[in-house]
Amino acid sequence: MTDFDSPAPESNPRDAEYLAKLQDYYAEWKSIPSYASLCEVFGIASKSWVKAILDRLGKAGFIERTPDGMWIPTSQFFARPFAESSVQAGMPVSVTATQGKYFVIDELLIETPSLTTIIPVKGDSMIDAGIHDGDLAVVEKRLSANVGDIVVAIVDNEFTLKTLGRERGKFVLCPANPAYPVIRPNDTLEIFGVLIGLIRKYRK
Repeated sequence: MTDFDSPAPESNPRDAEYLAKLQDYYAEWKSIPSYASLCEVFGIASKSWVKAILDRLGKAGFIERTPDGMWIPTSQFFARPFAESSVQAGMPVSVTATQGKYFVIDELLIETPSLTTIIPVKGDSMIDAGIHDGDLAVVEKRLSANVGDIVVAIVDNEFTLKTLGRERGKFVLCPANPAYPVIRPNDTLEIFGVLIGLIRKYRK
């Protein structure tokens, strides 16, 4: 009897644990490895059990097979827990109230993937708007914007992130830090896109 002939359970309460281990592996290596490697990842000895786990995760919608038989993640694979209640900055909230549905971060931030790009923030000119050096700006490419929008504009062939303003009928770029001047372009202001989200990593 080979590894693939040995029996494996149809369901397993540890599938959530196996999924978490697979997600952590994928986050580091950007691939779903061989059955032999997954034996080590999952901490089990039988390749047939690995196959059964992947089949169950596939049936649950977390992974799928390509036409050539390779396992790849679906969008659901990248879903993260979404709490039903907001976190309290004052009185504590019950832990049970934070157990909600799952969502994919892209679905929260991005409406049009083909027009969306991520741009690293450099500098502190927008610090009073809560935008810090090292943040990642989620920008939707647009040719125009409204006054008050935080935009990525092109000035002297360089990107700059500022709030779009207007002075005397002309568009200007306003920083959110009094240490920086308002940018008043001499020529036509070119808008690259509008800020639609912000990503900040607190731990490295």
